[in-house]
Amino acid sequence: MTTQKFDNVSVATQANVYFDGKCVSHGITFADGTKKSVGVVLPATLTFNTGAPEIMECVAGSCEYKLAGSDAWLKSTPGEKFSVPANSSFDIRVAEAYHYICHFG
Repeated sequence: MTTQKFDNVSVATQANVYFDGKCVSHGITFADGTKKSVGVVLPATLTFNTGAPEIMECVAGSCEYKLAGSDAWLKSTPGEKFSVPANSSFDIRVAEAYHYICHFG
């Protein structure tokens, strides 16, 4: 099931813009202090580094991703998630806009 909306959150109005505008996201904070970001990756092949563990949830579009240390490209479509360990990285290939929620934790 794809997450459609979040209620009762604070939203950062300033966007996080990465890779010359190929990735744009907004941070959201829940009442309990939990943080997530919601955004879009436009067509590109990019490498993201992680500090905290992340779960990437596809809301719309699709992507292919490859975790650090792997040679396998895997596909993620709406309703699917993939996990990235802390202090790691992943490559992402996007052919159409990939809308996502990044769950930090």
